[in-house]
Amino acid sequence: MRSGRTGFMVLVGLGACATTAVLAREIALAPSTPMVAIADSPKEVMDQAWQIVFRDYLDTTGKYDPEKWRLMRRDLLKRSYTGNKDAYEAIRSMLATLDDPYTRFLDPREFKEMQIDTSGELSGVGIQLTVDKETKELVVIAPIEGSPASRAGVQPRDVIVTIDGKSTKGMGTEDAVKLIRGKAGTSVKLTLRRKGQLLDVPLQRELIELHAVEHRVNVGPNGVKIGYLRLKQFNANASKDTQAALKDLEQQGVQGYVLDLRSNPGGLLVASVEIARQWLNEGVIVSTKTRDGIQDIKRANGHAITNKPLVVLVNEGSASASEILSGALQDNKRALLVGQKTFGKGLVQSVRPLSDGSGMTVTIAKYLTPSNRDIHKHGIAPDVSAKLTEDDAKNLKLEDLGTLKDPQYKSAESALMQQLRLVGSNVAPGSYKPGSSNVPAALAKP
Repeated sequence: MRSGRTGFMVLVGLGACATTAVLAREIALAPSTPMVAIADSPKEVMDQAWQIVFRDYLDTTGKYDPEKWRLMRRDLLKRSYTGNKDAYEAIRSMLATLDDPYTRFLDPREFKEMQIDTSGELSGVGIQLTVDKETKELVVIAPIEGSPASRAGVQPRDVIVTIDGKSTKGMGTEDAVKLIRGKAGTSVKLTLRRKGQLLDVPLQRELIELHAVEHRVNVGPNGVKIGYLRLKQFNANASKDTQAALKDLEQQGVQGYVLDLRSNPGGLLVASVEIARQWLNEGVIVSTKTRDGIQDIKRANGHAITNKPLVVLVNEGSASASEILSGALQDNKRALLVGQKTFGKGLVQSVRPLSDGSGMTVTIAKYLTPSNRDIHKHGIAPDVSAKLTEDDAKNLKLEDLGTLKDPQYKSAESALMQQLRLVGSNVAPGSYKPGSSNVPAALAKP
């Protein structure tokens, strides 16, 4: 969805996290004023980036001072730039003073790759990366399911210490991605730190095909049909894929659902809203606030596909768009959350094109759940805690996810059965009303 004019994209949550196969982000396309054609000048490109921050930046770090920002522009415009490379370095240095890892510059190659990535056309080893705000280390958000990284056992929160022997100390996500990416069939070796131990992980790069949704019918106790959906990323096809999965599962007569958002790093904001509307008939989904206090509220529109009981599985790798969806379902009492506290990313970034084909992301707002929770750095706590032990994680195979070999899924299935028993004892089958569930009763022991 693009306007007929030059547009920009808005990133929510993990908007600035890089990945060797995809940029993990929440993106909503929004209209913008037409960009005036200007001369192909490195200085003009630098000034465009400066203007974007000056107009729209939401300071969450306390490092932005408008007066100092003006003085910086004056200094930068006095300099001579021999080419785009000089301007790009100036832009990166300028943005670094904000101490905001989510406000960053993208050269033309990176900007084009980001646009391709959000469409679901991926290549690389499949690792979503971010820079830890506190330690400044490169941290794995989550490996993409089925990717070389996933098969090699890379885990959320792993710290990348070296890439092909080169230290990542002080390295940003852009530089890390450049080192990790490469042609399919070639190799790269990562050294990871996990709980104090160093692990060498050799990976072979390959083309990665991402399917946003997997679904099936699981048979629970007493033959209960459970619709299981694993949503792996909120890409351009996620809403359509989820809708198709829900309709298929409804036709198969499922009695309740488990929606698996574990290690889902995010994606398109519009997808998270559209998918929330497939579960919610009414209520606020998410709100965003800019530095000027302008609030945008997304609501359900009365077109839910199903109103049957729902449990959502989350973990520390569930981020951004996953947190928007989880927060909307939890706050509207439409679903129980089972698993572990989510990643905790609640900032909104917009992606702006610059005149030479490069671009930048800039933090412009924060988002809140329907009950006005600011989950940034805090995450969303599940209603039912269910952790994977180290042995569980080590022994759990990809094909075991969403089965009784998966301890967290077993907890989710148990919570869903509690919901179904509650519904069966109070109302006619199939007439579960979102927002009216008695959560304490649903969590009571059978």
